[in-house]
Amino acid sequence: MNPGPAIETDGLAKRYGNVAALDGLTMTVDRGEVFGFLGPNGAGKTTAVKLFLGLARPTSGNARVLGAPLGDRPMRRHVGYLPELFRYQPWLRAAEVLALHCRLGGLARDRWTSEVETALGLVGLADRADDLVGTFSKGMQQRLGLGVALLGQPDLVILDEPTSALDPVGRLDVRSIIRAVRERGTTVFLNSHLLTEVERVCDRVAIIDRGRVLEAGRLDELLGEPTLRIRVTDLPPTTTESLDRFGPVRVDGDWLTIQPLPSEQVPDVVALIAAAGGRIHEVDVGRSSLEDRFLRLLAHGSTMPS
Repeated sequence: MNPGPAIETDGLAKRYGNVAALDGLTMTVDRGEVFGFLGPNGAGKTTAVKLFLGLARPTSGNARVLGAPLGDRPMRRHVGYLPELFRYQPWLRAAEVLALHCRLGGLARDRWTSEVETALGLVGLADRADDLVGTFSKGMQQRLGLGVALLGQPDLVILDEPTSALDPVGRLDVRSIIRAVRERGTTVFLNSHLLTEVERVCDRVAIIDRGRVLEAGRLDELLGEPTLRIRVTDLPPTTTESLDRFGPVRVDGDWLTIQPLPSEQVPDVVALIAAAGGRIHEVDVGRSSLEDRFLRLLAHGSTMPS
């Protein structure tokens, strides 16, 4: 396949009558990364996925998937897809479901057995190959769906809300599978609204709203500089002024927040507060969460560049 980006779009748009489902989407997904595609309901995420898979045609703009134009049939053989809503025949066994999709995907017959065994092993269902799908839990069905998406060792896997209906254990399992897929060199495009899941597994993310990219980049770039939050009581008012030399100080009840603050300066801040007579109850060193960044961008989306 073409060695360029896994996905690249330039002004990609899709309209349904007077409704702009996607409005000038421009972004790049690099090979071998886990890329999070984030946005509220109605932001255009599902429309973008349909365009990438050739299930819909763009109104305007350009895009290439694995170096090929949208809808290119040979390219689609190198893309795995797990839709948000799927259902397999409950009377089939897990191995039979995978074999059926090997046939539908046009894989050579002599590869079916090895492909099915590899997929079942990767998603942790090797010991359930002969069990009926109707006996599977939601988490096990989700694993089976991932196995279907991984048949043929695709170069790109598109996952649409793969953990939205799972319990914490199921989400942990899916994250482990995604990491294993990435280690094989496969690009994973993760369409999700579960920000904590994305934060734990993605290399880069794009936040979209109203069909346009508000911001994209690595998580450490988007979340910004480290933040220090301290819950303190009995602090003399003048001490807050003394803390200004470390950075902007925000006071919210008993909580003091300084951002940005290099981690090596945290002991100095704590020592100053203690010396001033403040009682320190809790110290939290970290960054803004992806949820915080997401909400701020949506609140100011109309003023952000595309």
